[in-house]
Amino acid sequence: MPIATGSKAPDFTLKSKQATGLVDVTLSANFGQKNTVLLFFPLAFTSVCTKEMCDLTAGLSGYSDLGASVIGISVDSPFAQDAWAQKEKITITLASDLNKEVIKKYEVVFPMLAGVGDTAARSAFVIDKNGIVQYAEQTPTPKDLPNFEAIKATLATLK
Repeated sequence: MPIATGSKAPDFTLKSKQATGLVDVTLSANFGQKNTVLLFFPLAFTSVCTKEMCDLTAGLSGYSDLGASVIGISVDSPFAQDAWAQKEKITITLASDLNKEVIKKYEVVFPMLAGVGDTAARSAFVIDKNGIVQYAEQTPTPKDLPNFEAIKATLATLK
């Protein structure tokens, strides 16, 4: 089960490959400024993850209009994430939890996915400007997508 709503969101700093090189993505950088949607996904270059991130890219303005930034997190390297983002035209910030520390903090480890090892369980969190978890969901299986309508409804109450 993912960490509960109402709890303090564990802070993190992860690497993201951007056009300028490797940059730090720190959750607390948004505190006091904007709400954050964290989307944990199992692996880049897989069909369901690609659909999720491409659909989100297409509708990203819906999240920014609600005053939120979106961060996708997987255990892929930042370089694999960047290659995938370039190939699929994904514009969401992707952050690498290569050491699997953040998936453990958020309690969203999917053990031995398809025999390749521990990955992130597909899950979603809405973190408010104060760093409090306002929405937490882990999907029943890696093939299921989060409830994006519920995520947007939660964001609408925080605006």
